[in-house]
Amino acid sequence: MSVTLTLTDQDQLTLRIAAWGAVSLMSAAGAAGSAHKVATHGSIALTSATGPVGHVLAKAPKGVKYGKTVAALADQVLPALTASMALLKRQSPAEAANFRGTVLVAVEAATRSGHGDPSPTLTDMSRKITEALDAA
Repeated sequence: MSVTLTLTDQDQLTLRIAAWGAVSLMSAAGAAGSAHKVATHGSIALTSATGPVGHVLAKAPKGVKYGKTVAALADQVLPALTASMALLKRQSPAEAANFRGTVLVAVEAATRSGHGDPSPTLTDMSRKITEALDAA
């Protein structure tokens, strides 16, 4: 069964900022020297998404300026995660679950990109992302 979402260009941008921004947050929170690995593993997870959400997330957002600090990035990304979930829940609870699962797989992939246990910083950022997804 195919789900059809009615997403404006702005809606699609919000979803992309949310998901790709979550990977960027994880990368920014990564241990020194591992930011590239975190970003790579998270990006692979996003581009592996399926369904209508997968089609939207197949492309990273273009021309987005996240800011120069992790706080500025979080100020954009965390509300975008909540807004994305609210939008998708209204149109298709199944696609909302797909989006949530995709973002969490990307976060998990980013968290496990290093050796050993994830840093407390990565663990905390993962919690903040999950809370933003669940706030809708």
